[in-house]
Amino acid sequence: MHPVYRISTVILFILLLSAVATAQIYNPFNQRDDQYRLLGLKRAKEAYEVARNDYERQQTLFEKGLITNAELDQARNIFSDAEVNYQQSLLAVLFEKQYISVISAIKSHADDGKKHVRLTLANTSGGTEEYRKLLNIDDDLFRSLQPDVINNVYVSLLNDGNAIISQPYEAKISQLQYGDPQTIEFTMLEEVDAVTVYIIYGNGNQRSMKIYLQKDASVNKVEVQSEQFSQEVELGNSAYYDLTLELFSGESNTFTLEVVNLPEQISRYFKGPNGQIRLRQVKFTESSRTKSATLQVTLPDRATGEVVMDQSIPFYVLALPDETVEKIPDLLTRQLTEEELQKLDVGCVKLELLPRGKGDLIVRAPQLYFSILPDETVEMSIDLFNEGSRRLDFVEIEAEPPLNWTKEISPNNVSTLDINEESRINLKFTPPEDIAVGKYEVRIKTSALSNSRPIAAGDKIVTIEIRPETNIFGTAIIVMFIIIIVGGIIFYGVRLSKR
Repeated sequence: MHPVYRISTVILFILLLSAVATAQIYNPFNQRDDQYRLLGLKRAKEAYEVARNDYERQQTLFEKGLITNAELDQARNIFSDAEVNYQQSLLAVLFEKQYISVISAIKSHADDGKKHVRLTLANTSGGTEEYRKLLNIDDDLFRSLQPDVINNVYVSLLNDGNAIISQPYEAKISQLQYGDPQTIEFTMLEEVDAVTVYIIYGNGNQRSMKIYLQKDASVNKVEVQSEQFSQEVELGNSAYYDLTLELFSGESNTFTLEVVNLPEQISRYFKGPNGQIRLRQVKFTESSRTKSATLQVTLPDRATGEVVMDQSIPFYVLALPDETVEKIPDLLTRQLTEEELQKLDVGCVKLELLPRGKGDLIVRAPQLYFSILPDETVEMSIDLFNEGSRRLDFVEIEAEPPLNWTKEISPNNVSTLDINEESRINLKFTPPEDIAVGKYEVRIKTSALSNSRPIAAGDKIVTIEIRPETNIFGTAIIVMFIIIIVGGIIFYGVRLSKR
């Protein structure tokens, strides 16, 4: 055989063996690769390296004119498929092992009264470095994929009903690098102690966790809040302010409750959540950093120089650490301004009390029982007295006599009745001509307005007895007959005694 033919035969045989070997080594997918992605990545890497070496060898042969262009294209396609499979396996492992942790969630109270949460997130996907060493991956592809960076992280804070309770509703972190935690701040739209942190990141991975919010320990104070911060109270009555006390302190855990700028004539004291125990101090624990209390203030029965009706009384509730109480011994006897309270730097809440008066209509009647003949008339009087703490207006008197009776009320209304003022009302009731003997009742009603609110006094019931008329002549005969009988008895009794 000619030597040229012999060499061609050998080269052709080598090419066939190479194609067969390449086809045997390159296996782009195994049905278990999705379940064991790390092993799938290892196999894809080996197939990628074999296909790359074969493609480089085929390029050398092509440059020497030993293979055709079609054979080189076939090797290039095999290499491209192996490269794509390797990249997909690498991305699958990297995205599967991405992980974001919440490092801290600190709740703070701003000067404007709003609550804020500082949320710190960290990329804890540090295992990618171990994967690189385990698989002996040290190429540009691995570094270009930025395995230690998580892109497009979206964060929201939810309540128990899965409603977003933060502003902004959704915060975005463009890149979260390993070893470089990021902090984002939210303004809370709802008062809660625990939230659900909902995170979407990477290629759509999701994570949600319910966490308890830490309190900002950089300040030494208790935040005091009250929903019923402004109330109207009638003189002699009490107002109740529900207080929520939330600890923001890393130093003190015991605080004294005090009321300032409230007149001395107004009594005040704090009570526990059950309303039975009086409080002066509250103590917080690690498991209980929010407390509830109630402030009860009671107005005097009458207005004074400092307690004036319809004039608002602003005052403050303070939560003082022990060292502050010791520094200001005359705290309760002073009128503190807002500037002075700000310098104290303690937890406080501004409350408002508006004293209101209320008229109290008293009806006094000297006599409520009358006995008359059918042709007589009942004349009586009642006294109206304002025993309350506010003027009475439009005082009206109504009487409901029996059917066919006539009535006269003078006057039938009083325009105003000042505090402790008295007014007399005259009433006259006349029965009809054919009235029967018996007892009859007349109901007297009184009503008035106090600060545009209706005031009613108790009804008075007048009882009128109609007695029968007396026959004088018949009565005289009966009396004379009785006298004669008695005289006869006495006469015969004397005679019998003489015998």
